[in-house]
Amino acid sequence: MKRKIYSLLVASTMLFASSCGDLDLLDNPNAVTASTASPDFLLNSIQLDYKDFYNTVSNHGMALTRIINQGSAQYESSYTVSSTNGYWSNSYANILADIQFLEPLAVEANFQRHLGIAKTIKAMVLFHLVDSYGDVPYTEALDPGNFFPTTDSGASVYEAALQSLNEAKEHFTATSAGAPNDYFYGGDYTKWVRLANTMKLRYYINTKLVNPAASKAGIDALVAENNLLKTGDDFAFRFGTNSADPDSRHPSFSGSYTSGGGTYHSTYYMWHMTEAKGFDDPRARYYWYRQVTVNSTNPDEIECITQIAPPQYLVGNFIYCLPGERGYWGRDHLDPDGVPPDGLLRTVWGLYPAGGRFDNDSATPVNNSTLGAQGAGLYPIMLASYVDFMLAEAALTLNDDAAMAKSYLLSGVEKHMNYVIKYGNDSQESGAISSFFGDKEIDILDEVEDYLGYISTEYDGASASKKMYVIGREYWLSLFGNGVEALNLYKRTGQPANMQPGLEQDPGLFPRSFLYPNNYMVTNNTAVQKPDLSAQVFWDTNPAGNAWIY
Repeated sequence: MKRKIYSLLVASTMLFASSCGDLDLLDNPNAVTASTASPDFLLNSIQLDYKDFYNTVSNHGMALTRIINQGSAQYESSYTVSSTNGYWSNSYANILADIQFLEPLAVEANFQRHLGIAKTIKAMVLFHLVDSYGDVPYTEALDPGNFFPTTDSGASVYEAALQSLNEAKEHFTATSAGAPNDYFYGGDYTKWVRLANTMKLRYYINTKLVNPAASKAGIDALVAENNLLKTGDDFAFRFGTNSADPDSRHPSFSGSYTSGGGTYHSTYYMWHMTEAKGFDDPRARYYWYRQVTVNSTNPDEIECITQIAPPQYLVGNFIYCLPGERGYWGRDHLDPDGVPPDGLLRTVWGLYPAGGRFDNDSATPVNNSTLGAQGAGLYPIMLASYVDFMLAEAALTLNDDAAMAKSYLLSGVEKHMNYVIKYGNDSQESGAISSFFGDKEIDILDEVEDYLGYISTEYDGASASKKMYVIGREYWLSLFGNGVEALNLYKRTGQPANMQPGLEQDPGLFPRSFLYPNNYMVTNNTAVQKPDLSAQVFWDTNPAGNAWIY
């Protein structure tokens, strides 16, 4: 409908080979034009397309940072020229094209809030594109007269995103007509301003290696302004429980609870949450639901229980196959095996963030879409707790203030735990949660305090280099459901260090950036493909190759 004409323009110039029949739409009197398009509908699509865009990027990041299983033995097999076709086309042909089409309409109608939301999302998309690919088309990308746009430097696109955030902040405070549908904050534009400031913080923390002085000054100014995301300002897309078309449930819930199974979760990540510290992370029962609470002894179900860990696991003393004895059933990093009959046995997405079941030790199959929160999950795109982790990193690495870094670290952990707990208490699983803790005589808040005490002691006893490991690890453990920030953290800091390796001794090059997608390469005669996955984005000036991140 409304997208026919402007998405087609972008498709023809940027991404796709369009047929002559498609081009006839330009002369179609029934097509949507600037005089008939609705800014409200445009902004609705921008927000919903961004939600899908984020999910795709996040899933790649979670797999690469061992939050969920990466299912190929070689990185090159998983991240080919066709792997990110949809991600690329959604960003250019949908989101950025819609924003370009919206802007003059919103200016004419004085729809300042529409512009603010659109420009904030525009900045986020540009950040994601650079973080993923490095240099990308921008200044020529949406020009309908240019069929072969060239790339802009990643640094210049990052600067354009920063400018878009500054403009967005002005739109949120200007006198405005119209009230858009706001799928994130329900019309609370104070929170949108704080989000814009937080994305500026993200800009400065990502660019700290290429311009530390500017990053320090920018972050110090944002801290002094004290208008970053606070508790209750979390930027998350929330799903519903409707299973009819369109399905409004969290995709990970639909993938696991409709027929059972779904994503294989990372043995390494589950080990960190349940065994590594000698006690369970309070969030573990929210993150995962175990369909069994005792490990299988059947090699037809879990092949690795009869095998010896590969040499690189033995040398590094890495957990292999199963993390403990309590039914946390997942897969090691880069396990390419097929799917045995374990769909109603392996560990699945739990209550947070997928809207599944809270793990109360009931250990029953989840092939029932009426279980748990019935898919009313969320995408944790930018939470208030993430602010504290970024500030902890800045305090330690830019300001050399270990004490302040510790304060932010503990605040970040506590905020995230409280966020997860509140989400559970507000969900349809609240009864199961209160019953479980009541029966076990467990005070979840006491568990949080004990966890904070452990982290505090560990941090105090750590060397200067190990302090950043503690910050990075705890941020990573708080990024369940957000592979976007997990992958950036990993490339930027190398933390958490000493990650579980792949099952093969040489898994190939870890993607420091993705290859340009096929639907860009075959339609643009100026496009030049990267030699391999080792190409680093402009802000990643760390040592080349896999050694930096392993």
